[in-house]
Amino acid sequence: MSPVWFVALSAVIFCIGVGGVLMRRNPLVVLLCLELMLNGGNLALISFARMHGTGDGQIFALIVMVVAACEVVVGLGLIVAMYRRRLAIDVDSMSELRG
Repeated sequence: MSPVWFVALSAVIFCIGVGGVLMRRNPLVVLLCLELMLNGGNLALISFARMHGTGDGQIFALIVMVVAACEVVVGLGLIVAMYRRRLAIDVDSMSELRG
């Protein structure tokens, strides 16, 4: 298969993630959409690495996966803290977490 199909699929996945981040107000859904965006970028990196015949894109994709795992841990920790303090679970009202 041509790498063009993989890049097109990664662009579609990335656009779905962007739409979800911009439209949703639930922080858990926003985190899932951010994961979609990162996975779309990973697919593009891996397809370009396959096209050039090197492993550089796969190494970068692994680094992005590590960053995504850290992002999920921090984000879920914030969401749990919001639930424990009985704060409104809304992305627009996140200013209540300040100090």
